[in-house]
Amino acid sequence: MSALPSRAESAVSVRGLRRAYGERVVIDRLDLDIARGEFVALLGESGCGKTTLLRALAGRDPVDAGRIDGPRQPAVVFQEHRLLPWDNLWRNVSLGLDERSGRALAQAALREVGLAGREEDWPRNLSGGQAQRVALARALVREPRLLLLDEPFAALDALTRIRMHALVQELVQRHRPGVLLVTHDVDEAIALSHHVLVMRDGAIASSHAVPPLANTHSAAPEAAALRETLLAELGVAAR
Repeated sequence: MSALPSRAESAVSVRGLRRAYGERVVIDRLDLDIARGEFVALLGESGCGKTTLLRALAGRDPVDAGRIDGPRQPAVVFQEHRLLPWDNLWRNVSLGLDERSGRALAQAALREVGLAGREEDWPRNLSGGQAQRVALARALVREPRLLLLDEPFAALDALTRIRMHALVQELVQRHRPGVLLVTHDVDEAIALSHHVLVMRDGAIASSHAVPPLANTHSAAPEAAALRETLLAELGVAAR
C-alpha cells in the first residue's frame, strides 16, 4: 500500500449525515473524510448502516440531513458485476462515453486489468474473477475522484480474491481515487486499507490506522494486534 496522501486532496467529506426509515434511524450524525489516494475499509454488523451510507455517497439513496461534498456520480463496484449481457466487453466498459474515444479508453482499461485482447468477447464467457476485472475497468475508465466498493470480492474463491486484492491495490495507486470498501472480512480490510472504520448504531464508532507492515504480512504482530482489536469491537472472539 502506498503512503497515506495529503488531506488537502479530498475525495469526499461528509458532515452530520442522517437517514431514517420511518422511526428507525439508520445513519445518525455521521462524519467521514476520505482523501484522494486513500483506501478506507468499513466494517460493522449487518444492519448497522454500511450499505445505506454507500448508497448515499453514490447518490442512490436520499438523506434526511447533513452534507456530502463529493462527486455527484462516483464509481461503484458491487458484489455482482452487473455487466450487460447483450454488449461485448469494450462496450460494457465504455458505457456512457463517447463511442469514438470510448473504445480506445475501454481497450486501455481492459489491458490494465489483464484482459487485453478480450475487447470483443462477451460477459457470458468470463469467470467470476474476470467479470469483476471488467467491472473495475468500467469503474476506473473515467478516472473517478471516489471509488465505492460494495463487497466486490465476497463471491470469489480464495485464490481469485488474493489476485483481485493485488490488482485493486495496483490500480488505486495508479489512478489515486479515494476508496471506501464495505466488507465483512476483517483480514481483507487490514490487507487493503490505510484506515479501518467500525460502524455502529449509524455512526463511525472507531477509526484505526493500518500499519504498512500489516498490509503485506498477515502474520505480522501489528496485523495480529489490529485483527484482535477489530474482532473485539465487532463482538467476535479472535481465533
